[in-house]
Amino acid sequence: MRLRVTPLNVWARWIKRRLPTSLWGRSLLIIVIPVLIMQGAVTFAFFDAHWQTVTARLSDGLAGDIAWAAESYRDDPTPENLSIIIDRAERNMQLSIALQEDAVLPDSIERGPLGVVDRTLEAALRGRLDQPFWYDTTRYPAYVDVRVQEPDGVLRIIAPRERAVATQAHIFVLWLMLATFLLLSVAVLFIRNQVRTIERLAEAAEAFGRGESVPRFKPHGAREVRAAASAFLDMRDRIQRHIDQRTAMLASVSHDLRTPLTRLRLELALAPPFKRAEAMRQDMDEMEHMIDEYLAFARGEAGEPTTSVDLVQMLNRAADDVKLAGAEVELNVPPSLTTPLRPMAFRRALSNLAGNAASHGEKVRLSARELPSGGVEVVIEDDGPGIPEDMREEAFRPFSRLDPSRSQNRKGVGLGMAIARDVARSHGGDILLDRSDLGGLKASIRLPG
Repeated sequence: MRLRVTPLNVWARWIKRRLPTSLWGRSLLIIVIPVLIMQGAVTFAFFDAHWQTVTARLSDGLAGDIAWAAESYRDDPTPENLSIIIDRAERNMQLSIALQEDAVLPDSIERGPLGVVDRTLEAALRGRLDQPFWYDTTRYPAYVDVRVQEPDGVLRIIAPRERAVATQAHIFVLWLMLATFLLLSVAVLFIRNQVRTIERLAEAAEAFGRGESVPRFKPHGAREVRAAASAFLDMRDRIQRHIDQRTAMLASVSHDLRTPLTRLRLELALAPPFKRAEAMRQDMDEMEHMIDEYLAFARGEAGEPTTSVDLVQMLNRAADDVKLAGAEVELNVPPSLTTPLRPMAFRRALSNLAGNAASHGEKVRLSARELPSGGVEVVIEDDGPGIPEDMREEAFRPFSRLDPSRSQNRKGVGLGMAIARDVARSHGGDILLDRSDLGGLKASIRLPG
C-alpha cells in the first residue's frame, strides 16, 4: 500500500529534515519555542488590548482639543479671540497654536514606518473635525504637527507626542525581552548540564566499543541518567571480565599446545629424512597458524594505544607480503597518507585481507585515498572467483569457510575476515565487500577521520 503524497506530507518532511538531530538541539528547541510563542502572544495581547486602546483614547482626546480650538476660532475669527485660545490651549492643554494667514494645507504626506499611530490619529481627527486637515507624526520626534484649514488661513497646532501616543510601550517590551533572555539562559545552562552527562556516557560507550581503555567515571545528572550510567559501568566491567577470562584461557591453551608442538618440531628436525617429513612440517605450520588466529581473535589487540601511522608504508609492506605469496601486485597510493591507528591490529587486518586476496587470485591491487568526509579508505582487490552477493555477510562470521565460491584455504580456521572486520569496527569504521574491476573480490576498509 503506497502512501499518498500530499502537500501536508511534503511540508512535514521538509520541517523534519531541518529539525536538529541532537538531544541538545531538540531539548533547547522544546524550551525556546514555547517561550517565543508566549512572548509573541503576550506582546500581541499587550499591543492589541492595551497599547492600541490607550493610543486611541489619547488621540481622541487630542483630536477633541484640536476640534475645540478650531471651532472656537471659527466662531470668532478675530486676533483677540485667537490670543485667548492660544493662551488657554498652552496653559491647560499643552498645545502650541498659530494662525498661518492665507496658507493652504501641504500636498505631501509623511507617514511612519508602521502606520499604527497615523491611522489612529487620522481616525480620531476625522471623527472630530468637519473641515480639511493635515498631520505629520515624523518630522518632530517629540511632537505631532496638525494643521486645520480655516477660511482665512491654516490653523497650525503643535502637540507633545505623548498626548497622541502611549510612548512607554517600549519599556514593557524591553522588560519582556530581558525576562525572556534570563529564562532562556537558565534553561540553556540546565539543559547543557543534563546533556553533558549523556554525552559523557555516549563517549564512554563508544570508546569501549572501539576497545579503548576508559577510566571509570562518576555518574552525574538526573536520576535516570545516573542509573543508565551505573548500569553501563557494571555491564562494561562484566564484559571486560569475560574478555579477560576468555583471553587468559586461550592464551593458556595456546601455551599448552605450543609446548608439544615445539617438541614435535625438534623431533622432526633431529629425525633422519623420511618420505612424510615435509607433509608433517606443513601440518605443524598450519597448527601454529591456527593457534595464532584463535589467540588474535580472542585478544582483539584491544589494549594497543592509538598512534599516528604512515599508511603508505604499511601498504608497501603488505604488497611485499603479497609478492612473497606468489601474486602480482598493483599498488595505487598517494605520496603521503597519515592517520591515527592501532598499528599492530590494523597490520593484522590488512595482512589477513591481502593474504586472502593472494590465496585466491593471481593479481592483487592495493589502493588508499582520503575520503571527502575526512576519513581514509583502503581497498584490497583480486582477480579470483569472488564471493556471491548473498554470501558476503556470511564471510565475516567467525569460522566461516565459503568453499563453493572461494577455494579452500590451505591455512586458517575462517577467522581472518572476522578479525579484520573487528579491527575496522574497533577504529569506528567498517569493511564493505563488493565486486572488483579485476573480476574478483573488492574489500574496502573505511575509517573515520
